[in-house]
Order: sequence, then structure tokens, then C-alpha cells
Amino acid sequence: MRVSPTELPEVLLLEPRVFTDDRGFFFESWNAKTFAAATGLTVEFVQDNHSLSRRGVLRGIHYQVVRPQGKLVRVAAGTVLDVAVDLRRSSPRFGRWVAAELSAENHRQLWIPPGFGHGFVVTSEAATFLYKTTDYWVGEYDRSLRWNDPTLGIDWRLEDEPVLASKDAAAPLLVDAEVFE
Repeated sequence: MRVSPTELPEVLLLEPRVFTDDRGFFFESWNAKTFAAATGLTVEFVQDNHSLSRRGVLRGIHYQVVRPQGKLVRVAAGTVLDVAVDLRRSSPRFGRWVAAELSAENHRQLWIPPGFGHGFVVTSEAATFLYKTTDYWVGEYDRSLRWNDPTLGIDWRLEDEPVLASKDAAAPLLVDAEVFE
């Protein structure tokens, strides 16, 4: 596995070794020993999530203020632009974001540690999105940050208005959001 830090050093881009032949391909999408050796991190995942979204659907920016989740995200079909935002007020990178294209073809994964918000927009006709979390989803701690907050200035590379859930459309701006210390 090749690990590359992003402009937010705690957010890591992972590229697994992919073995291909005339039958197709194989790769390990998760191996705790390989992850620890490549990143220096030991994590325990407790929940797997799976979503299917059509082109233009934007999910996020989501996080939990109590019981924050680390997430290992990937795409099994299609392509997304995946975004992580540093929401730790004590961080020198507070409010900065990073984006990576994840697709079924490039097999990339993104490690998003606790303390970061996460979102993605589907750039193919549809995308199957899979992610592991280090803590369970708890509705009362669930928060969203406005996807188009001008303070953040995220370039979602959109051609049209995104398709949003009502909670994402009504999410607060960073200045009004509950974030991490």
C-alpha cells in the first residue's frame, strides 16, 4: 500500500496494490497490519456504511461532535470528489480542506481522522460509496456544515447545483457551527 499525505497531513490518500490479469483484479481493501505499518496508526473499525447516489448528489459535510468518527472511504463503482475539512479549532489548519478523486478505477481510499468533516459529490452517472468508521453513528451528535460556506471556499467542481438532503441544505456556516476544540 502506498500512503501519501495530503495538504492536511492527518488526511491520508491510500493506494492499495492491485493485482490484475485476464480474469479481472484483486486488492485488499482493508488489512489492519498493512494499514498500521504504512501509516503508523492503529485503528479499530466498528461500522461499515454503503451508499448509492446519482450524479450531482452532494453528501456532507458531516461529522459528530461527541464520539467523533475516523473514516476510511472508497468507491466501489463510479467516481466522486471526496472532501475533508479540518474542524479542530486548535489546529493551525482549522477551516482548511482537501479534495481527492476516488473511483472504482483508481481504487484510492482516503483516511479521514476524527476531528474532520467529510463530504463527497458524485461526478459519474452514479457511485457506490463504502466507508468504515471508528465509532458508531449517533444521531444526537450528528452535525453538518454548509457545503458552500464562502469561508471554506471548497471547489466542488460542480457544473450544476448539487442535489442535497434537507439537513445539508440547511446546515450552518463554519462561523456558527459547533466544532472540535
